[in-house]
Order: sequence, then structure tokens, then C-alpha cells
Amino acid sequence: MAKNILIFTGDGKGKSTAAFGMALRAAGHDQRILILQFMKSDDSTGELVSFREKLGVDIRMTGLGFVPKPDHPKYPAHRDAAQQGFATACQAMHSGDYDLLILDEICGAVSCGLIEETQVLQAVAAARADLNIVLTGRNATAAMVEMADTVTEMVPHKHALESGIPAREGIEF
Repeated sequence: MAKNILIFTGDGKGKSTAAFGMALRAAGHDQRILILQFMKSDDSTGELVSFREKLGVDIRMTGLGFVPKPDHPKYPAHRDAAQQGFATACQAMHSGDYDLLILDEICGAVSCGLIEETQVLQAVAAARADLNIVLTGRNATAAMVEMADTVTEMVPHKHALESGIPAREGIEF
């Protein structure tokens, strides 16, 4: 089996959801899955509970939540957390322990300067040949898109939040 690289990007809703659907599908085939979330920090979301407690999928939050501007005093902590998460991703890419690796919001982490684009490109290129890798998040770079085998851009046309409907359990979190 050849390495397969997929990207879900764009401004629309559904990037992580699409990746999690792939994880659900892979779990149904007894594949070994690791999900690393680079910009999320809420440990009560539905996906964490489902993957950890109901499906036994290895999912880890490596981010600290909303990323401040680079001149903010808390920005270095976000960068350090992302770098630690990326080190975990690199280990997973070579370990042989996983069939599917989802790097949730890594495109956003690159866009915010938490991880360098070249780090991601080099790591993915050097990953095991039989590993499926999914990258999600806004602002996937042109080089990341070029590297991928499959790219889907989520384009928003309408969103409930714009109409004043608050985020809903089971839909947004």
C-alpha cells in the first residue's frame, strides 16, 4: 500500500469532521489511528469522548486553544505546544504503530507560524510508505496542496452562527 496524503482545508465548516469520518471508517477496518489536534484544547468535545471512550482511538490535544498574535506574551507557549505535538507526529510517522495519522488543524498551525511549512513537508515526505496522513485546517499552503494526493476545500455558503444560532453540542463540538 502506498502512502496517501489528504488535505481538508478552506474557510467552510467540516474539515475536522471529514477527517474524523475517515477515522471512523478506518476504525471499522481495525486500523490503528492517531489523531493529534494542534489548535484545540477543550477536553469535553464529543469527538474526544467518542474516540477515546467508545472507539478506543488514540486522540490527543497538543494545542492550547485560540492562538494569539505573535507579539502576545502567550504566543511562545502556543508555539512550544505545537512543536511538541509535531515531534509526536514525526515519531508516529516512523513508528509503524499507526495506519492512519490525522494532523487536525496543522494547516492553521503553519498559517499562524507555530510550525514551519518546511517541517511539515519534509516530515510527510519522509513518512513510512504505507501510512495514510490527513492534514486539516484553514490556509493550506500551495506547497502542501502540491504534496497531497487528495485535496478538498470547504467553501462556506451559509452558517447558522451568522443568523445568531449558537454553537450546538454534537454539531460544532
